[in-house]
Amino acid sequence: MKMKVLKFGGTSVGSVENISHVKNIINDGEKKVVVLSAMSGTTNQLVSISQDIADNRPNDAIEKINKLHEAYFSTIDNLLTNKSFNEDVKTYVSNIFNLLVESTYKAFSETLENLIVAQGELLSTYMVNSYLKQENISSTLLPALSFMRIDAFKEPNLEYISRHFKSVFDKAEDSQIYITQGFICLDDNDEISNLQRGGSDYTATIIGAAIKAEEVQIWTDIDGMHNNDPRYVENTKPISNLSFDEAAELAYFGAKILHPQTVTPVRADGIPVRLKNTMNPEAYGTLISNETSQNGVKAIAAKDNITAIKIKSARMLLAHGFLKKVFEIFEAHKTSIDMITTSEVAVSLTIDDDKNLDKILLELQKIATIEVDKNQSIVCLVGHSIVNHQDTYKLFQILRDVKIRMISYGGSNNNISLLIDTKHKIATLQKLNNYLFELVTL
Repeated sequence: MKMKVLKFGGTSVGSVENISHVKNIINDGEKKVVVLSAMSGTTNQLVSISQDIADNRPNDAIEKINKLHEAYFSTIDNLLTNKSFNEDVKTYVSNIFNLLVESTYKAFSETLENLIVAQGELLSTYMVNSYLKQENISSTLLPALSFMRIDAFKEPNLEYISRHFKSVFDKAEDSQIYITQGFICLDDNDEISNLQRGGSDYTATIIGAAIKAEEVQIWTDIDGMHNNDPRYVENTKPISNLSFDEAAELAYFGAKILHPQTVTPVRADGIPVRLKNTMNPEAYGTLISNETSQNGVKAIAAKDNITAIKIKSARMLLAHGFLKKVFEIFEAHKTSIDMITTSEVAVSLTIDDDKNLDKILLELQKIATIEVDKNQSIVCLVGHSIVNHQDTYKLFQILRDVKIRMISYGGSNNNISLLIDTKHKIATLQKLNNYLFELVTL
């Protein structure tokens, strides 16, 4: 029997009222796997606590732990009116917060940080599972750490996950709802790790691929993927349908509603991913599938914290082996390149991870002259076959008063990317929105 996988983000489980909304959505009589994030704000607090430990500020960490503990007890009192469930969950929660306090006396390490940050999902799933049982809904908790695993390259080990999920599922009590944690996993050394920020989306599609799900649903606080960033642009609209390629481009280039790797596990099997709004479940949302709809620009996204590097060769850029040397430097420092353009004497490229920038520049300066521009943003226009669309050329006219640092055109049929100074980002998004979606003529 095929099941659906439903993932609910931090806002969806961020209050008693919202948890009640989640209950109403999942209590439809169908068997399903439900993936939950930590309650909104919890992961940020746990990261802050971890940083206090790293900075040798145990008292600050303990103060934050105690405040968070009190906040959870308040939520439990409002959520669980049944005394037995209330006491059981408070005991579980107290054990976790005692573990956090104990962590403040330990030497900081990445392993300790991962352990601390993992507690948010363990808290939310235990609370929600107990709440469902209180409401007489058949629910079973499936511990993600018993089947979610990444390999040495931090990629999901799908064969391991599929085999161990089936084993855990088969041994579990027969239920209508199977709840598990998003985000957290084990690494190849059996240490607690995670799938990075937004990783609960990724968890849902990994499980969806492992069980050949009927559909994966990502529930957030917005009506699907919008055609522009609603934080900066008014009157944006949800997109009803996207292809896997379009969704992947948007997620990678800044659409916050999806983890960049979300569609990767399910696209090969054509398992659709539907984006829905917990607070407005009747809205259609966005359906991501193998199907493509109209050509042309469908959506715009922006990715910040970009660094542009211009590499001028002392000799001809295209001298044999020069580009190979450049790419090997970035590879050696495990730094991915987003955009790249070349001329006869220079190559310009962008990165979004600058933690090894100083080391990279030191090596590049041995073979070339370097110019670096920080505080850049990539504005990405996405749509099916947009590079071939008859009206695409017009979009550049609207940017005549915006200085464009780089353009990536033709590398993908579905993506045109513009590199601009971040201070021009909001104005650029608004101008593009007016021209492309509000039918403003030039």
